[in-house]
Amino acid sequence: MGDDASRPEPAVEPVPGEPAAVATVGDERALLLADYHAGYEAGLRVERGVDVPSQAPDRRERLLALLERTGVDRLVVLGDLMHSIGDPGGAERGELEVLFESLPSTVEATVVKGNHDGGIEDWVGDATVVPGAGTAIGSVGVCHGHTWPAPSALETDVLCLGHEHPCVRLEDEVGGSQVEPVWLRGRLDPEPFRDRAEYAALSWFDGGTPPRVIVLPAFNDLVGGTWVNVPGQSFLSPFLPDGLAAGEAYLLDGTRLGPYRDL
Repeated sequence: MGDDASRPEPAVEPVPGEPAAVATVGDERALLLADYHAGYEAGLRVERGVDVPSQAPDRRERLLALLERTGVDRLVVLGDLMHSIGDPGGAERGELEVLFESLPSTVEATVVKGNHDGGIEDWVGDATVVPGAGTAIGSVGVCHGHTWPAPSALETDVLCLGHEHPCVRLEDEVGGSQVEPVWLRGRLDPEPFRDRAEYAALSWFDGGTPPRVIVLPAFNDLVGGTWVNVPGQSFLSPFLPDGLAAGEAYLLDGTRLGPYRDL
């Protein structure tokens, strides 16, 4: 997933076949994922009257297996760890409590607050919770993506975010189609940021190189998302797609699909 820009490639590498990445920041390695949406099935019953069996144990085991597979020091959730916008219901609280009780004692946790994470501070144990606008973890900026990023998150080598749940609709030669989750990756386009006062002091406005941007696919594979290659689909983030005008799409197995606008 490289590009040809002059800044060295930041150490953020997708886990093959999984909607998660490992970031190397100094001596620490962190597993990044977004849009876990704990309690989503309970939300479907309330919001849409759809009865779907809980997949909470499967989500938890997938995450624990990833932590073991990657051997990281930190888990970083890029927002929407839970699904309820307000206080979570009993099933959702239970899923969160069991999840954090199950995390290895050697792994620290950081949760970026997403638009669904209203009362998340009460349900994540000793995890560090940061605002949705994000922060910098060494040379890696993290945010959820539902608001404009914090300036500190943009003074980094790479900005990682979720919220968008990017997908592509792929069609075959006989008219069939399927929807696949994708990564979006490219260089941040400065133009949408120039007229906002909070970004006036960003160093890369004076001839520097803006960060790369990585939009992570949703960890929860039930939640749907933005079909980035379908005309008329609106992006959810206030700085997308304009902030990633030349972005490329990659499947979870690493297959490069090319510029997402051309798919």
